[in-house]
Amino acid sequence: MKSAVPHSFCNARILDLDTGELAPPRTIEVGPGGRITRISAARRAGTNDFDLEGMTVLPGLFDVHVHLTPVFPFSEVDPGEKAADTVLRAAFHAQEALLAGFTTIRCVHEQNAADLHLKRAAAAGWIQAPRIVGAGRAISTTGGHGKDFVSAYADGADEFLRACRAELAAGADIIKIYITGGIADAREGFDVPQMSAEEMCAAVAATASHHTYVVAHAGSSGAIRTAIQAGIRSFEHGYLIDDETARLMAQTGSILTPTISVTTLGDWMLEQGFDADGVAGALAAHREHLASLHRAIDAGVDIASGSDVQPGLPCEGTVAGIREIELLQEAGLSSLAALQAATTVAAKLCRVDDIVGRVTEGRIADLVALPGDPSRGVEALRDIQMVAQAGCVVRDGSR
Repeated sequence: MKSAVPHSFCNARILDLDTGELAPPRTIEVGPGGRITRISAARRAGTNDFDLEGMTVLPGLFDVHVHLTPVFPFSEVDPGEKAADTVLRAAFHAQEALLAGFTTIRCVHEQNAADLHLKRAAAAGWIQAPRIVGAGRAISTTGGHGKDFVSAYADGADEFLRACRAELAAGADIIKIYITGGIADAREGFDVPQMSAEEMCAAVAATASHHTYVVAHAGSSGAIRTAIQAGIRSFEHGYLIDDETARLMAQTGSILTPTISVTTLGDWMLEQGFDADGVAGALAAHREHLASLHRAIDAGVDIASGSDVQPGLPCEGTVAGIREIELLQEAGLSSLAALQAATTVAAKLCRVDDIVGRVTEGRIADLVALPGDPSRGVEALRDIQMVAQAGCVVRDGSR
């Protein structure tokens, strides 16, 4: 279980995520509800304090493209799996993610809406889990990209409106739709639209009435432009984005979550049990995927970090969520921008930037601490020593 909320975190060097500057040691005082009540001068740690001397502190990390429930290979997914089994598997992976430093996750499709069950369980204090922004089940057209993932299905504007309303009524915070095919199935192409403009507009209308938004799995430029016209601003993957579309995304304030891992980490995916043909298809898309990300960066599109798997899975010497942040840096984002992709930009995308995503007075004390300076290289995130959620220390490797 979580430790008691400390009175304060002492001697913390807080990283300014706007400038990349490290402040001199400070004391972070935590009050009711886990909110930061005051950031003051450093002082000797008392009995009820947590000493972070020598540590860099930044907000808890985000992963905004999470799936907690898949099994690999996807052919092993059981469409009839009992909800209890699905939720237990998701709970294990959620706890892994939290201990790895991911204090907020955005789930963009879970079998049996496991994310929504977990969110309620965490709110009741029954389990430890990251803060969850959940889509429940994603919505696919009949025979579309979600056909192998136990999604919800709809065809036509009326059915889409009904399907979206059903997920929202079940507790979904956002709606996820598949507007193109993907990269791992030879029977579909990521450059082929799978949803009409009318269907997209219906999804947007459903979310607007609930003051939330649509997340679109989107492979190509044409579909993204249609989606922007429909009112969608959150895009996943972007395997094939041209300059015109990148500029339009920037002009409209759209945010891209590129999930660059999915076309990069071939050996790791094979080790996890992914289908070999699917991995080959993913790797074949890598060059254009990377070029599309470069176009988006050059156009000024905001980039968010999402791993497309369980963020806490061991991956190439770290965990999948942190490896994705590293790959964003390797793809051309500065170290600071890669950090922002997993903190400030992600918080804005999840619409929780008023409560988390920065270490400032008034925000909730979701924190990670590490000995290095990740603004000089995000590889430093591999050495996270302390994780706190709402001021409660859930992992302490520093003592």
